[in-house]
Amino acid sequence: MILSSLTRRAAPGVLASSTKRGISVQSLLHGSPEAKEAGEQDTQQHSRLVGRGKYIHDIETHRVKPSCIDEYKEAAERYYKGIQEDSRLSVKLSGNWETLVGNQDKFVHITEYENSAGYDKATQILRDSLEHVEAYKAMLPFLTNRVNQLNQEFAFLPTAPPRAEGGIFELRTYQLKPGTLLEWENAW
Repeated sequence: MILSSLTRRAAPGVLASSTKRGISVQSLLHGSPEAKEAGEQDTQQHSRLVGRGKYIHDIETHRVKPSCIDEYKEAAERYYKGIQEDSRLSVKLSGNWETLVGNQDKFVHITEYENSAGYDKATQILRDSLEHVEAYKAMLPFLTNRVNQLNQEFAFLPTAPPRAEGGIFELRTYQLKPGTLLEWENAW
């Protein structure tokens, strides 16, 4: 009883002082609107400095059952050719590769989308299109593993255009440590 009366007496003073300073439980837990806005601006500016933002690249890696490679190639050709030829998608097929050195029975497919809005639009069309869904499902029985990555190109290292000649390519991945991007950029 004493505790509840003390709480009632203290509450008006606490509320009065918090309204004077503009502090609320919401801003204590989640940050003030001003701080959120400043943080979002910093993040957006950093993203603009580091990434071009023009294209989103989807790198899809498939591990294929060794006994099903020929069937997989036929199904993958049907699916990716269908994507490339569908004018509603605005997708560029950068390439399809089979791994020759390293992990065998692995195939890499890279598609290029006009920014993240283009990626969202294309994936929605792909999900809604019975033809594309069936073509994708035709590849699934031949796969043991699938991995997708969305990548954005660096502002200082733009994407090379797709090549039609064929050949052997090296696919590199870099794991950058926070704070080292500027040094890495200058080294290139």
